[in-house]
Amino acid sequence: MSSVPLTEAVPEIIRVCNLRKVYRTGDVDVEALRGIDLSIRRGEFVAVVGPSGSGKSTLFHILGGLAPPTSGEVWIDGIDLRKMSESQRTEMRQRKVGFVFQKYNLLPTLTARDNIGLAQAIAGIKTQPVGFDNTLKMLGIVNRLDHKPRALSGGEQQRVAIARALVNQPAILLADEPTGNLDTANSNAVLDLLRDLNQRTGQTILMITHNPEAAAFADRIVYMRDGKIVEKGGG
Repeated sequence: MSSVPLTEAVPEIIRVCNLRKVYRTGDVDVEALRGIDLSIRRGEFVAVVGPSGSGKSTLFHILGGLAPPTSGEVWIDGIDLRKMSESQRTEMRQRKVGFVFQKYNLLPTLTARDNIGLAQAIAGIKTQPVGFDNTLKMLGIVNRLDHKPRALSGGEQQRVAIARALVNQPAILLADEPTGNLDTANSNAVLDLLRDLNQRTGQTILMITHNPEAAAFADRIVYMRDGKIVEKGGG
């Protein structure tokens, strides 16, 4: 595949070609990714499934600009990550990509409202985006915004984390095991919300999970093992 910028005529929002990541551990090279090829269309909800050590978290960090690849092409919403400086990758993370992690990562001394606003402050954005109130209503946390994390259930904390990831209107939402700390009822509620968000707003979502039941909420499932994609389902 040729290295050309993405345009509106090309519906991909994520594209990686022959992506490799090698870690040096002592005197040993460990291949975490072994020639990954992946394309995700704008507006897709895709789950990446694999056991521990399959490379899915490494893929997550590279797509989010958190780690550089060893080799290969990485395009995110028309941007070639290989040509970006560290400061440019930081800005890309703040404005193009929203992150939802298993451990919520909410600051315990701040209210839910302030945790969400912190993402805007870091990105230098002063006003809440138009329509974000509707997102808060959809997430069911409007009446919980003035509570600190300790007063929120695990499901509510994860919903606040999702709101924080969305407040800067990112092109892509990356979710890394977003239900890993939740019970079945809260897990299903969060997954229903992600699917609803995708269907209502067209938000592109890439979810990393080891749980096939969680992956079933996505439109398409990509299976990884030993640093390779072994199967692409759906779409």
